[in-house]
Amino acid sequence: MDRTERLRSARLYVVTPIRPDLAEFLDAILGAGVDIVQLRDKGADARRLLDVAAVFRDAARRHGALFIVNDRPDVALATEADGVHLGQDDLPPQVARGILGPDAIVGLSCHRPEDYEHVTAEVDYVTAGPVHETPTKPGRPGVGLELVRHAAQPRVPDEGQHRQRSQAQRVVEARPRPPARHIRQRRERPHLVVQRRQFV
Repeated sequence: MDRTERLRSARLYVVTPIRPDLAEFLDAILGAGVDIVQLRDKGADARRLLDVAAVFRDAARRHGALFIVNDRPDVALATEADGVHLGQDDLPPQVARGILGPDAIVGLSCHRPEDYEHVTAEVDYVTAGPVHETPTKPGRPGVGLELVRHAAQPRVPDEGQHRQRSQAQRVVEARPRPPARHIRQRRERPHLVVQRRQFV
């Protein structure tokens, strides 16, 4: 099964920063059934990310899971990750795709209805959120469920634009049932806090 098929069949997606018990933590969650794990640590420099990404990659491979790097396609390429997740202010998806190649996964965060109208064919999945305020995104208010509903609406591409039709609709057509969920590990708490987000 290739990466795209594994993405489509995913049910559980964990986003975590660097932590002291990282190797044990990854083995525990991946062994419990997590399908995708993302390294997201805004405070780590490139060298630190390279070192830690190898731990993520090896754990994901042992458990047959996908490994995604947040923000940094260069780190994803250097560590042979399965892909990268980008924010609205990061490198454009087409640049990340050029760095990582056609087989990598490129994800994109969306926070406003208009974000979905500009998603290009280089993006494999999009998210809607944060639904509620979260300490991992200081200063960004929760968007509520209305954005999730908007993202799931069918979109019909204009004539001649079938290749670049709304990526949100492409993923809606293939989205898992039940929808995949993100679990984001909060730094200040030892337990996991579940934030339900659809892949839309």
